[in-house]
Amino acid sequence: MKRLQPAILAVSLILGACGGSSSGPASVDSPALNLAITAANAPTAAKVSYQSASSSGDLSDVGGSLGFGSSMKSALQKTGGPPELDGFLVGVLAKIPFGPDTYPCAVTGTITISGDIADPFTLTAGDRFRVVSAACDDGAEEVVDGTIEFTVTEFSGDLSLQAYRLGMTAILDNLQVSTAGDTIASNGDVSIILDTTDTPFVFASTAGNSMTTDSNTSSETLTNFSSTQTVDLGDVTAPYTMAADGTVDSTRLEGVVHYSTPVPFEGNENNFPHTGELLVTGANSSARLIAIDDTNVRIEIDSNLDGTVDATIETTWLELTS
Repeated sequence: MKRLQPAILAVSLILGACGGSSSGPASVDSPALNLAITAANAPTAAKVSYQSASSSGDLSDVGGSLGFGSSMKSALQKTGGPPELDGFLVGVLAKIPFGPDTYPCAVTGTITISGDIADPFTLTAGDRFRVVSAACDDGAEEVVDGTIEFTVTEFSGDLSLQAYRLGMTAILDNLQVSTAGDTIASNGDVSIILDTTDTPFVFASTAGNSMTTDSNTSSETLTNFSSTQTVDLGDVTAPYTMAADGTVDSTRLEGVVHYSTPVPFEGNENNFPHTGELLVTGANSSARLIAIDDTNVRIEIDSNLDGTVDATIETTWLELTS
């Protein structure tokens, strides 16, 4: 989707879109806000913040390697993990604990899964999984390496019907997604709640203490971040919403900023948001990114937080995110 500009994970890791509110581990201190936002750096600050906001939502996708079947981007059809994992968690775990079990990826590489669960036919709080990707290429022009460790915090519903509410924590250990042009490595923690019980309406929320993402061109660290996304897959236009909050320290900026969505973003499927606002706050300054429609955006700069717009930049979503 154009609305999701993945600065943290690539699409091959899709778990799905669902959720509720999420309470993560005890928070850690965020860096002090020290970027003085000006007309010169506001577009970059808005770009980094929007990418961080949308990418924190993408963290709900990391469980695709476990074979869960819901996805905002694929109308409740599994797109993550090898095809051999379809139904993996539905009554096929004959031994407890299980694994490590290794599955071939579609093109090259493997995924190895191990864990300890209380009941082989459902999920229970305290169930644990470890997923290790080794040069896994599922044909999406992306190669995945690294480890994710999951712990279930809550579960209700039916896995076989792919209608459930699932809470889990995930720890990413040097999870790398490599394409022809870049390698993105992520390290950190996230708590996720997924809810598909009201399908075709699905809802996802994430929250985390810290997540660091390194690419060939930049490095971003998110602290005390959260995101909530919804999508109505029963509507042919697949309307979605996205709200987010967090602090980002990026090598693309000469300082730290905080972002939030005082007006949640709304859009339709593959398009950028057509409404909503992202507020980026720095050292006694701010930039407000306003969606005019799914093509055009406006950035309003308040250089001293006196409530007066000191400069306005008219641009487009494409220019902002490219």
